[in-house]
Amino acid sequence: MLDNSKQDAVLKKTRAREHGEIGSARFDSSSEAAKADEDEICYLSGKPYFDLVLSKSHLLPNGLFVPVTISNMLPRSTVPVVLRHGGKTWNMSYVGNVVRRRFDSQWKTFVVDNKLKVGDGCVFELMESSSTNLVFKVIIVRGDIPPQLQELIDSRGKSDEAPIVLD
Repeated sequence: MLDNSKQDAVLKKTRAREHGEIGSARFDSSSEAAKADEDEICYLSGKPYFDLVLSKSHLLPNGLFVPVTISNMLPRSTVPVVLRHGGKTWNMSYVGNVVRRRFDSQWKTFVVDNKLKVGDGCVFELMESSSTNLVFKVIIVRGDIPPQLQELIDSRGKSDEAPIVLD
């Protein structure tokens, strides 16, 4: 349940969006409501980000490899990194002094705590970056298929009466 300041911030953004008032407007990130609201509403702020759809290799305990597109913007050393999602934080290290830069094995704790699985999507927005610290806001998009649709998918192609049809 959102407290009143969070509810007011959410309502303000919703009304502004409905009336086409958001566009390039920026909300004061120093206000308490904006900070609390940040993880509630999942909009990118225009800062660098990377995204991925999780596969089996992303869920392994050896860490998460960071794409070159963003790792070139990050330190070439090992530094603390904080992942933020849903009002919680996870501390780990970013290993930037190797060929394949990555988050360390503490990434697995984030995976387990957020019940991530193959097919889920994650967007990692770089909120802070320095030679001594990194902070990413993580947006999780669940890749679940509704049970009714899964039943339909599973039943196709198993008999002549239910063929798979390609258009």
